[in-house]
Amino acid sequence: MLELANGTAHHGLSVHEVALLWETDPGRGLSTGEAAQRLTRFGPNRLPATTTAGVVRRILRQFHHPLIYVLLAAAAITAALSEYVDSAVILGVVLVNAAVGFIQESKAEAALDALRSMVQTQATVVRDGRSRTVTSDELVPGDLVTLESGDKVPADVRLIRITELRVDESALTGESMPVAKDEVVLPTTTPVSDRRNMVYSGTLVTAGGGAGIVVATGAETELGEIHRLVGASERLATPLTRKLAEFSKILTVVILVLAAATFGVGVLRGEAAVDMFTAAIALAVGAIPEGLPAAVTITLAVGVSRMARRRAVIRRLPAVETLGSTTVVCSDKTGTLTENQMTVRTVWTPDGRYDVDGSGYSPEGTLRDARGADVSMDDHVALRWSLLAGAACTDAVLTEEDGRWGIVGDPTEGAMVVAAAKAGITASEVARSLPRTATMPFSSERRYMATLHRDTTASRPGDGVALVKGAVEQVMAQCLGMLGEDGRTRPLDRDTIMGAADELARQGLRVLATAVRPSFESADLTANTLRGNLILTGLQAMLDPPRTAAAGAVAACRAAGIEVKMITGDHLGTATAVADHVGLLDGASDVERMGLTGAEMSALSAAEFTDAAERTRVFARVSPEQKLRLVEALQAHGHVVAMTGDGVNDAPALRRADIGVAMGRGGTEVAKDAADMVLVDNDFATMEAAVEEGRGVFDNITKFIAWTLPTNIAEGLVILAAVVAGAALPILPTQILWINMTTAVALGLVLTFEPKEPGIMNRPPRDPDQPLLTRALVTRILLVSALLVAGSWWLFEWEVAHGAELEAARTAAVNLFVAVEAIYLLSCRSLTRSIWRIGLFSNPWLIAGVTIQIIGQLALTYLPAMNTIFGTAPITADTWLRIAAVTAIAGAVVAVDKGLRRKYGATE
Repeated sequence: MLELANGTAHHGLSVHEVALLWETDPGRGLSTGEAAQRLTRFGPNRLPATTTAGVVRRILRQFHHPLIYVLLAAAAITAALSEYVDSAVILGVVLVNAAVGFIQESKAEAALDALRSMVQTQATVVRDGRSRTVTSDELVPGDLVTLESGDKVPADVRLIRITELRVDESALTGESMPVAKDEVVLPTTTPVSDRRNMVYSGTLVTAGGGAGIVVATGAETELGEIHRLVGASERLATPLTRKLAEFSKILTVVILVLAAATFGVGVLRGEAAVDMFTAAIALAVGAIPEGLPAAVTITLAVGVSRMARRRAVIRRLPAVETLGSTTVVCSDKTGTLTENQMTVRTVWTPDGRYDVDGSGYSPEGTLRDARGADVSMDDHVALRWSLLAGAACTDAVLTEEDGRWGIVGDPTEGAMVVAAAKAGITASEVARSLPRTATMPFSSERRYMATLHRDTTASRPGDGVALVKGAVEQVMAQCLGMLGEDGRTRPLDRDTIMGAADELARQGLRVLATAVRPSFESADLTANTLRGNLILTGLQAMLDPPRTAAAGAVAACRAAGIEVKMITGDHLGTATAVADHVGLLDGASDVERMGLTGAEMSALSAAEFTDAAERTRVFARVSPEQKLRLVEALQAHGHVVAMTGDGVNDAPALRRADIGVAMGRGGTEVAKDAADMVLVDNDFATMEAAVEEGRGVFDNITKFIAWTLPTNIAEGLVILAAVVAGAALPILPTQILWINMTTAVALGLVLTFEPKEPGIMNRPPRDPDQPLLTRALVTRILLVSALLVAGSWWLFEWEVAHGAELEAARTAAVNLFVAVEAIYLLSCRSLTRSIWRIGLFSNPWLIAGVTIQIIGQLALTYLPAMNTIFGTAPITADTWLRIAAVTAIAGAVVAVDKGLRRKYGATE
C-alpha cells in the first residue's frame, strides 16, 4: 500500500484516508523502527544528484565546432611554416574560447545544485508520540511533522491541524500573497496553486502553525518534479552560435575546395608539388578569418559591459546577442511589470471617493477628493477612521533603511499602513492615541482581523475602541450602520457598498473593508461581541502598481516587432488588470483579452495549446510544466523566446528559453542559476534596454564579418589566380598572416565599439531563419573582393613590369590590401547609412586604430628586420600614389553601391 500511495492526489482525501494510506498515526506519528525501515525503502529526503559528463569530455566538447577545426588547422599550418608567434596567437584564441565555454557550462549545472540545497533544513517530527528535531534528509512518507512561523517546509505535507497557518508559496507557484491554509478536502483536479490543505517542500511558513502527514519526499515532491524538468530542459544554442556554425561549415568546405584546386591546377601545369603545396597553404591561411573569434568575443564582452551599465548582468556571453533576435518576451508580473509593493490607490467612504497618489511603500503622497483637492482629516471623519483601522488593526511595520522603505509583515496590511502615513497618521501617533489592548487575529473562517484599543483622546479615557478590517462581505455582515463624513451613523446600504466594491474589483484592485465600534466597554474581544455592533467606515482598494516605465517599455518592444506576453502564478483578474495598465492588451481581440488560466490550459489538446500560446497574451495560475510547455510551443512557431522569472517554479522555463532572465532583487538563487541574464532592478524597462543592446551587438558582429571576409576571399583568389596564370605569388603566406592579424586587431576590433545606430528599435526582429549574411551583403562582399583582387594584381604586375624587385612589388600589394581595408572599414560602420551621416568621430577608437595600422605598415615596409622576417622591401612615393589612387576608386565604388541600394530600397 505504501508504494501505491506515491502519486496519489492527497488533497482529495480526508485526513483519515491519508493516515490509512500511509499506515501512520495522526496523533503519535510513526515509530522509530518503522521510520528507519521506510528510510531504507524510500531513500533520503533529498533531490537526486544529476549525472553529468566528465571533466575531460566537457573540455573536449569545447573544441567540437567547425570554426574551431578551421582555427586549429590554421595554427597547425602556421606552425608548419615556422611562424610560431602567429600559430601561438591563433591557438591562444582557441584555448581562451574553450576555457570560457567550459566555465559557463559548469555554472549552468549550479541550478540543480541550488535546488538540492533548498530542501536541506531542520524539521520537527513526532515519532513514538514524542516531538524531536531531525534533518530534513531523515523524513519519510507517513511522518507527522509540525510547522511554526518561520519554518521552511521540509517535504510535501497533507495538513491535518492548523492554527491560522499562512504560507509563502511564491517561489513554487508564483502566488504573490501568502496563502491561508485549511484542512478541507478538495477536488482531485485542483491545481497546486489552489491546494489549501497541502504545503510543499521549499516554501516558507509566514504566520501561524500546523501539523501534517508527509506524503512525498525527495524526487517525489513538487520540487522534485521541477528538478526533473530543469534537468530535462536542454539549453538551446543561441541564434548567433547556430548561424556561426552554419557559416563555419560553409567556410570550411570553400577553403578545402579552393586549396585543393590550387594544388591540383599547379601540378597539372607542371609546377613542383612542393611549391604548389606552399601555395595551397597560403590560400588556406588567407581564407581563414583568424580574427573572427576574437572579434565575436570582444563584441559580446562590450555588449555585456554596456548592459551592466543599464542594470542587466549577463551570465552567458552568447546571450548578449540572443536578446537582439528576440521575437517574444514572456514576462512575469510581480516585480517585473509591477513594483511588487502593494499600494492603496482608492479609499471609498459612504460620502465620497478619495484617490491616493504615490507608489510603493514610501509614505510620500497625498489624498485627494473627486475634485482633485487635498483632503483634511478634520473634515472627513469616516475617512479618518478607515485610515486609522488600516494603521492600527495590523501587525505590519513600515521600515526605512538607507533611504529605502519597506514592510515587515503582510504586504496588504503594509499598504494600508502606508496609506494612513500619507494622511499623517503615523505608527507613533497610533501607539500614543490608540494603544492596543487585545487582538483577534485573521482567520480563514472569519476572514477579518479585529483589535481592541484604549482611546486616550476620548472624553472618557477608559473607553475602548474596536477596529476591524477584512473581506467586504464578512465585515459588512457584522455591521449595523455606516459612518458619514460628518461623523453621524446612518443605516447600512448594502447595495451601495457592494456596488462600490464590485466596481473597484473590476479595475483589478483588491478591496478590504474597515469598520469601528466606538465605546467598546467589554474587555472580551470575540466574534460574538462584535457581531451586529460595528459601523462600516469605508473600503480601501489596493494593487501592486505597474512600474512607471513598464508601459513605455512594452510599447517600445511592440514597436520593435516583439510580442510581449504575461505568464504569472497570480489570479487572472489581477493579471489582466495589470496587463491592461501597461498596454499589453492594446489591439487584442476579446478572446485574447480574457487570457487563460492553468486549469483552462490543461483542458486543451496539444494543437489547441500551441495555438493558444501564439495568440493569447495573458496566462495566469500556471504551473512550472505549463510554463515550460508555453516556451516550447512558442519556439515551435519559430520564435526566439526570452523568459523572465524569479521563483523555483520558473527555473525549467528559464533554462529552456532562448534566453532566461532572472530577477536580481528578491529572486531565488535557483532562478538566477538557470538564467542567462539577471535584471539587477527587476524592471521590465531594463529588458527593453537589453534588447536594444543585443541588437547593437548583432549589428557589430555582422559589420565585422562583412568587413573581414572580402580580404580573406581576395587573398585566396589572388593566390589561385597566380597559380592558374603560372605567375609568382603576389603575396606570401607570412604576409597574409600579417594582414589578417594586424588589421583584425587595429582596424576590425574598432567595429566592436561602434555605437548603436538610430532607429534600431523601430525595425522588426531579425528572422531566426535568416542567414548571417544576406544576399545583399554577400553581393557587397564579392564586390569588394573583386576590387581587391583586381587592384592588387594590377599593382603587383605594374611594379614588376616597371623594374621593381619582387619583394617591393609584393610590399605594394600588401599595403594596397591594408589601405582598401581601411577605407572599407569606414563604410562598414553602417551597412546602410553613409559615412557622412554617422560622422567620422562618433567612434573615437577609429582614429586610434587607423593610426596604429599606419605605423605598423610603415614598419613592415621600411624596417630592415621586418623586411627580413616578412620578405618585404621599401617602396617609392610613386608607388604610394598608385596605392592611394586604387584605394580611392575602391572607396568610391562601395559608396555608389551603398547609395544605389538606399535609393532603390534594397535591404541588407
